[in-house]
Amino acid sequence: MSIFDQLESEVQCYARSFPVTFNKAKGEHLYDIDGRQYIDFLAGAGTLNYGHNNDVMKAALIDYIKEDGVTHGLDMHTAAKAEFLKAYNEIILKPRNMDYTFQFTGPTGTNAVEAAMKLARKVTGRNTIVSFTNGFHGVTLGSVAATGNGHHRGGAGVALGDINRMPFCGYHGRDVDSLKMIDKLLSDPSSGIDLPAAMLVEPVQGEGGLNVATNDWLQGLEKLCRKHDILLIVDDIQAGCGRTGTYFSFEPSGIKPDIITQSKSLSGYGLPFAIVLLRPDLDVWEPGEHNGTFRGNNHAFITAAAALRHYWKDDSFSKEITEKAGIVSHRFKKIADRYGVTRLQPKGRGMMQGLSCKDGDTADAIAKACFERGLIIETCGNLGQVVKCFAPLTIDKGELIKGLDILSDSIAEVFDEKVSKAS
Repeated sequence: MSIFDQLESEVQCYARSFPVTFNKAKGEHLYDIDGRQYIDFLAGAGTLNYGHNNDVMKAALIDYIKEDGVTHGLDMHTAAKAEFLKAYNEIILKPRNMDYTFQFTGPTGTNAVEAAMKLARKVTGRNTIVSFTNGFHGVTLGSVAATGNGHHRGGAGVALGDINRMPFCGYHGRDVDSLKMIDKLLSDPSSGIDLPAAMLVEPVQGEGGLNVATNDWLQGLEKLCRKHDILLIVDDIQAGCGRTGTYFSFEPSGIKPDIITQSKSLSGYGLPFAIVLLRPDLDVWEPGEHNGTFRGNNHAFITAAAALRHYWKDDSFSKEITEKAGIVSHRFKKIADRYGVTRLQPKGRGMMQGLSCKDGDTADAIAKACFERGLIIETCGNLGQVVKCFAPLTIDKGELIKGLDILSDSIAEVFDEKVSKAS
């Protein structure tokens, strides 16, 4: 029995899918203690957009540590924090004509969502938040209430309230105008839907199954919020930091959220780090009203600033992401054409694409076959039916193609086995 089996809680999940012990990682590769190399199409569930142990960020962090830079400083002012704020403002906000105040929350995405929801309620004086079908926003009590997945909601142990669930873009089919329905419910004083403080949405739903909101739908949602004086919160924790091709996933729509949450790849190096970006006029917090011991990871400030200055100083990285996304899209179309879209349907946008299977068992079998061939890939979706390609954005094109070849071979194995069993 391993030390993990002896001492670690049953709550672990990724270790069950990838039952080896890893001890090294570089770029798009992970290595186990036996020296076997794996191509990583998981990337820390979107935390490692720039790959493992990225040299640009590693060098900046090592220099900072050697100089005895501040590691922990609560929310005090530090040179590292100033560098991050300056880089983010100059490279991300100003070129996009965006004006936001930064709130440094606890270091996880769920805490950023908690803060955003609390702030919206404080600003408006209203209790409820509208979230959307298949949305995933975290597993602490406030954020899990806004999360759609019953498995995660079931772990709360208490009643989860003050959330109104509405249909995400395309939930009832592309021909159904969900925004018109939501508008009717909000306008009718007898609908039973109280006017919410905010709407909380992911432009591309990651854990929910790579469901993509159209630009028209996002623009309509923003108009709906303005019409009813509702705050618009965009959860860009998994889809942000370039994952869809632009720094923010909502950029192609042109919307201007009132509040944005970010985490995962924000640090650039896999270090825990989360922020809330809020319109300056919404900053009604009292000092320490939403606090935490780890409000602002100084090591993450250093790596985040390095990532911004290296990858986002111009549009060349976005172009590179778009090119690699095109490779994935082309291959997924070929696979779907081979087996039929009723058996494998491409989903997603940018470098967060996947193949939706008929059921979760098929997707699990494909992921398992991939792992046996040296590819780490996970599943997502309401039934776990989507095989989710989440390679680092910096992945070498040759390794990306090699990983897609492994995925294609694994699909062939699973489908051929199913055919054999059926016959």
